[in-house]
Amino acid sequence: MKKIYTNKFFYPLIEDPFSKDDINEGVKVLKSKQITISKKTKHFEKRFNSTLKTNYSLMVNSGSSANLLALQCLINPYRKKRLNYGDEVIIPTLCWSTSLWPIIQANLKPVFIDINPDTLNIDESQIEKKITKRTKAILLVHVLGNSCNLDLILRIKKKYNLILIEDTCESLGSKFKNKYLGSFGDFSSFSFYTSHQISSGEGGMISCKDKIDYNIIKSLRSHGWSRDTSFENKFSKKYSNLDKRFIFFNSGYNLRPTEISAAIAHSQFKRLKTFIKIRNNNRRKIISAIKNDNFLCDKLEFYRNNKNVSASWFGLSIKILDIKRNNKNKIINRLEKNGIETRPIISGNFVKQPASKKYNLINKEKYPNTDYMYDRSFFIGLPTKSLDRKFINKVKLAFINSFK
Repeated sequence: MKKIYTNKFFYPLIEDPFSKDDINEGVKVLKSKQITISKKTKHFEKRFNSTLKTNYSLMVNSGSSANLLALQCLINPYRKKRLNYGDEVIIPTLCWSTSLWPIIQANLKPVFIDINPDTLNIDESQIEKKITKRTKAILLVHVLGNSCNLDLILRIKKKYNLILIEDTCESLGSKFKNKYLGSFGDFSSFSFYTSHQISSGEGGMISCKDKIDYNIIKSLRSHGWSRDTSFENKFSKKYSNLDKRFIFFNSGYNLRPTEISAAIAHSQFKRLKTFIKIRNNNRRKIISAIKNDNFLCDKLEFYRNNKNVSASWFGLSIKILDIKRNNKNKIINRLEKNGIETRPIISGNFVKQPASKKYNLINKEKYPNTDYMYDRSFFIGLPTKSLDRKFINKVKLAFINSFK
């Protein structure tokens, strides 16, 4: 395997994900001097949309911004059925900060639900118990390439007339019953951060099913501008005294990507299936080496994909079996000393983060499955370069030394 790792870790969470072709695509944009959003961004959006079979897709500067735009669209006055102050959005306790905060920032109320301990995704059996008259949406977080039972989720969505948002930032390329994650919801978000399935350094995509939502999101992405939206003609006629090129009809942000990010992301997107295959093979090799080792086989367990899920794995999530004998903090400290970088699975139970206390999100409810997972589990990266037997043995030896 090509040596691309830092001195501290021979096996880091993040490797150098870029090929010469990726960099050359970025350089071409630089040489063209067309740095801001243009033809390459639009071409990538169309390619992404047609591949994942989503209705509409817009590239943004991050997956976090995609989540923000989805929630802001839901409360936007140009949306016929918009959410109101205090409406409830169901979200799993195991989430990233910018899956949660857009709910708060839209003046909506997050309703936390524990996870399924086998899949790390939302516990579908608990959802209906939390639904009230104010429940308007479910925000799913597809964890590390896995998914919950979307058949059940879609039945609940239909029964209670709910909006479905898929945070697919960690799961680009995963499928449920041969249909891409991110193509089920009314809205979905994707991330192209460095460690994710494809990368443009920073960057993301938001997809949606409704044309009006798409045009609202397009305006929100760019200053509340009418330019290049279905609202453009309406407002240029109504406000003929204004320069039609600069009509601002909506609230807005600047969440646009650069043309460089789009060019690099598109270059990587062409190799998504190859990346998935290599990551999945590397995962199988590491699991096989550890499970077939007489010393390690009863010390670790690996989270598997849910039924009907064809996973595009983001990382290798691992559970320590005998936590009394093998304290998690002790093990991960030893692993890092032995050259393997680790991290928690997402952010653990977000209700226990200090920000939740500061913003009064804490309630008296317990979320035992999320706490159980956090106390025993962690994950390591999955490179997009194939790992040979020698390297796999080095990984296995680092685990052995960390448990001795």
